[in-house]
Amino acid sequence: MSEPPKCCICLDELTSPASLPCGHCFCLGCIGEYWRIHGACQCPLCKAFFPTRPQLKSAQTLHAGAPTEEAAVPLKAGEVPCDLCPTEHRAVKSCLVCLASYCATHLEPHYQREDLGRHLLISVAKNLEDSVCRLHGKQLNKFCRSDQTCICAMCAQNEHRGHRIISINREATKKKVKLKRRFMKLQQAIQERRSKVEKIKLSAGLSGKSPKETRAQNKELIGQLEEEISALQSRSAELEQLSETEDDLHFLQTFTASS
Repeated sequence: MSEPPKCCICLDELTSPASLPCGHCFCLGCIGEYWRIHGACQCPLCKAFFPTRPQLKSAQTLHAGAPTEEAAVPLKAGEVPCDLCPTEHRAVKSCLVCLASYCATHLEPHYQREDLGRHLLISVAKNLEDSVCRLHGKQLNKFCRSDQTCICAMCAQNEHRGHRIISINREATKKKVKLKRRFMKLQQAIQERRSKVEKIKLSAGLSGKSPKETRAQNKELIGQLEEEISALQSRSAELEQLSETEDDLHFLQTFTASS
């Protein structure tokens, strides 16, 4: 038996097959992403160039009640739901123009229609409004070290011109190293206080019957140290959770706000 046809971009079975005017067929999402990334409508196989975006039609019928198999998987913690699905299904891309997130099925119009094909798609973001510059409506993809804030390309050319500006990814990498040092200092401080508590308890045990006043002082000191340990542990957990943030923009925004 012959194997089902595969897409030469993802090397997997065709999902929502879309035929190009040259006759080659790809997954609708694969060819749509290919054109979006390369900025030109060209066949990846024969290199046929299309001056205007061809009308792509997939074999899959789009309607709200029929998400793809991938989107139908129940949401995991931290995943973003599709804004168009009547029930929660996992979004695979977010659109900075529509300010919405879509599952694979509802993302198809962004690959089929020429007007939507010009929209800027990014990795799924939880709070899309926080990913866009409020002044220029552009994606926040740069970081101004002079003002310690996330900015867009237009901000870099205008309001922040002459400032120290680097990419979001580079700044996030630097900040994560700094965060790791903070985390290690907190762990050290927790361990120091735990050692003090153990020494107080040990000295009280070796001294036998301690005066009532001494016991009260020890109890108060231990209580104070345990409160400090609890506060340090809470801060340590916050830093650990922040360090696991995959989205560099969200990481920087949270890190800057908590500094």
